[in-house]
Amino acid sequence: MHEMPLIYVGGIPIDLSAVLMLVISSVIVFVLVMLSVRNLSVENPSKLQNFMEWVVEFVQGLISSAMDLKKGKPYISLGLTLILFIFVSNLLGLPFSVITEADGPVTVFGHVIEATRNLADGAHAEILWYKSPTADINVTAGLAIVVFVLMNYLGIKLNGKHYFKHYIEPFPIFLPLNIIENLAKPVALAIRLFANIFAGEVLITVILKLGLFSIPFLAIWQGFSIFVGALQAFIFTILTMVYIAQMTIHEEEAH
Repeated sequence: MHEMPLIYVGGIPIDLSAVLMLVISSVIVFVLVMLSVRNLSVENPSKLQNFMEWVVEFVQGLISSAMDLKKGKPYISLGLTLILFIFVSNLLGLPFSVITEADGPVTVFGHVIEATRNLADGAHAEILWYKSPTADINVTAGLAIVVFVLMNYLGIKLNGKHYFKHYIEPFPIFLPLNIIENLAKPVALAIRLFANIFAGEVLITVILKLGLFSIPFLAIWQGFSIFVGALQAFIFTILTMVYIAQMTIHEEEAH
């Protein structure tokens, strides 16, 4: 079992590998988008521009399936950011992982890594530095919490009394159940994304233990993992748009 490089700042544990991978994912998405719009052309668009235009159209179609596109236009940037960031994050751990071994305390920025703090003589710790950030429940929970706060904020801001009214529909006795349903949404978002990506990376580790026999199985599984990564990015994004639509659009507007 690999250890996470945890350091404590003000008593709060911080996973350095998750922070590192979040930065890498953000940089990759930023560079990808900047390169796609660097030389915009209507007559002779680049392959990257064509790809990004397709992604934008895909996100527009995704939003229109959850709500009227006129009401959903403000969320195109949100949907585009989510689907690109999550997709890239899902794939980062597929090609390889970076694991270091330590037989004594390792210090980073003046903080001793938790996994190496109390190593016994002759013992060593395997520290995982490079992985898919979405294989960390803290990362997926953070994404889910952002979505949860955003959808409820937009519901209160844009839907007013209807937002609060839906908690007591169809009858006031359903208030506890409706509150639980609302709280369960980010939990489901976080666990679904984490479980699928984490399980995929664990299985890759198991396959690698087969040695040379692992090559064909690894190729097949990594190809399937790309599909799973894309599917999970799609599911997270479309559920986000569905939740926003549920909170911001009441039934009279939907028809």
